[in-house]
Amino acid sequence: MSATSPAFAGSVSGALSGGPLITEGPGLLVMDVDSTLIEQEVIELIAERAGTREQVAEVTARAMRGELDFAASLRERVATLAGVSEDVFAEVLAEVRPTAGAVELIEALHARGCRVGVVSGGFEEVVVPLAERLGIDHVAANRLEVDGGVLTGRVLGRIVDRQEKVHCLRTWAEQDGVPMERTIAVGDGANDLGMLAAAGLGVAFCAKPVVVEQADAAVHVRDLRAVLQLIGAGRAPSARAGLSRACGR
Repeated sequence: MSATSPAFAGSVSGALSGGPLITEGPGLLVMDVDSTLIEQEVIELIAERAGTREQVAEVTARAMRGELDFAASLRERVATLAGVSEDVFAEVLAEVRPTAGAVELIEALHARGCRVGVVSGGFEEVVVPLAERLGIDHVAANRLEVDGGVLTGRVLGRIVDRQEKVHCLRTWAEQDGVPMERTIAVGDGANDLGMLAAAGLGVAFCAKPVVVEQADAAVHVRDLRAVLQLIGAGRAPSARAGLSRACGR
């Protein structure tokens, strides 16, 4: 199935009809990871080992609906993971499944000279190797503290919340020499609303109602190739650099 297949008809809303994303093509696409780039929520897969998955999933759902402060809710969920072996990272990485169309979307964007980044409320220990495997150019995620081979239940350093996602989008666009008008942001939860508003095109992907209501456009099918329906033909391919792991301040 191609990205422009009639099979996607009715699966997107808010497609562009003009502007730099149509005339020049996208220069940078940044997407969320959990339930967007991948099918699962990584923290829930880890919580399964801690016996707290149901509790964590309930808090995650509330945070994604915008009912809870993201940073506070993340710390609450991570606290339940204390005592889990660090071996969990390799186990979870083996379990995560990219969303249908993820590989094809990334390849199509790279062929157009567009860079791709991911910003995740999940964890570097899983997101970074996943990003490297998929050929993603930029990555930002949280980091879990480990002591004596087990998780302590604490997060190290800054938290990738709504504001940090916006910061990453703007920083990477500047690094790549891409005007914000030629950026795309894709996400499904309230934590993504800031970057969706800041991007040239904000796309709600199988998202919570609050996100669909505020986004420029929406994809209503779990296939990331449908994002390509929202934009026109891109530019000629250009050279790519290596993976960038930090937004910088």
